Amino acid sequence: MSIFLLATLDTKGPEAALVRDRLRELELAVTVVDVGCIGTPSFASEVTREQVFAAAESSLAAAIVKGDRGSAVTLAAEGATKIVAEAYSAGKLDGVIALGGSAGTTIGTTAMRALPVGVPKVMISTLASGQVQQWVGASDILMLNSIVDIAGINRISRRVLLEAAAALAGMVKFRAAEVDADKPLIAASMFGVTTPCVQRAREVLEAAGYEVLVFHATGSGGRAMEALIAGGMIAGVLDITTTELADELVGGILSAGPDRLTAAAQRGVPQVVSVGALDMVNFGPRETVPAKFISRQFHAHNASVTLMRTTPAENAQLGQVIARKLAASTGSVTVLLPSQGISAIDRIGQPFDNPIARLALFDAIRRHAGNLDIQVIDAHINDAAFAEAAARQLLSLLSIERA
Repeated sequence: MSIFLLATLDTKGPEAALVRDRLRELELAVTVVDVGCIGTPSFASEVTREQVFAAAESSLAAAIVKGDRGSAVTLAAEGATKIVAEAYSAGKLDGVIALGGSAGTTIGTTAMRALPVGVPKVMISTLASGQVQQWVGASDILMLNSIVDIAGINRISRRVLLEAAAALAGMVKFRAAEVDADKPLIAASMFGVTTPCVQRAREVLEAAGYEVLVFHATGSGGRAMEALIAGGMIAGVLDITTTELADELVGGILSAGPDRLTAAAQRGVPQVVSVGALDMVNFGPRETVPAKFISRQFHAHNASVTLMRTTPAENAQLGQVIARKLAASTGSVTVLLPSQGISAIDRIGQPFDNPIARLALFDAIRRHAGNLDIQVIDAHINDAAFAEAAARQLLSLLSIERA
């Protein structure tokens, strides 16, 4: 079993050596990749910094002469990514570990994100106790907080570094066996307010022989789903809960970015799409809601989550966004619209019930959808009838795809 260890050996040499030696004690082969560019490496690595910069179609000398550390870090990340990806493709990499501050974290996690889900990845970082989305992205990187700066071996850093080595060794040696790997994968999007729908649809799809991956539509979930679809792992998409588009449009905290609802269209993956939870934009506690929204309608989901009702005008914009993205699809698409409500709190007697807003959403989709297959189901999104109709429609699209 072969581990790639990424570190700047000019500034983090002793720490990297400690991790390397512990991994070897644990009977793992280690390839050290020096991603530094400033001083002299403290020991010889299997992959030199010159090789790293050459992989990025540059040179260490050019990076040093330029004197721009930011540019050097970018090139080191590019080179390390290429080296790691090629080693994995050649069957010569079973896991990767890296350590560092902001530069080392940028380089290490960039390389890790190029590897598939399931390949063990450990990043020992001074930044791991804060917001790490920009480094983890949609990958399964384990971020381990270094607690102290990675600047010498002491009783704290030694414990953390050895813990990281043991964690990676365990991940590599005891990787879970693939279960149901022969079943085609379905990606489904879910939120708390659309849970009954997705759970019932999942039961139907699993009974038909599919494995269903459910993604929580909280921004990171949508990004992860899009990444797996783009990577070619997904056979079909049940995108019931497109709420992240509302946060992207209006300015909530759970946006999945502008590329949400694009991967399946680009790859031609069959998809059934609905409008789950587009009645809401998500914020944190009530006091965190921007002042410009003070006059809007709110619902306290809990002490930490405040929901804001989308307006008819915003729903019309969202309908246009959905139609435009889906109309560009190269594969089969069906849009299902639940006439009696699009979330648990958008139905008769619930706080976000608004037939005018729903109509604005539905009409905009129809106007801008071109030749898309659009079906209105006379049910609420969480009714079993709607969930089963969505699952059956996706199964139909998948059967056409296989024929």
